[in-house]
Amino acid sequence: MRTNILLECVETGERLYITSKNKRNTPEKLQLKKYSPKLRKKALFVEVK
Repeated sequence: MRTNILLECVETGERLYITSKNKRNTPEKLQLKKYSPKLRKKALFVEVK
């Protein structure tokens, strides 16, 4: 069962990326390093509801 999730930057608080994850395999919050245009570098993005 895949669900769509929104990713929010830890440093700036901007919500830029939408992805999907399988809740059965990864029940914890997803954390990915993605590009942040405000910081102009890669930053940590975490899952929000």
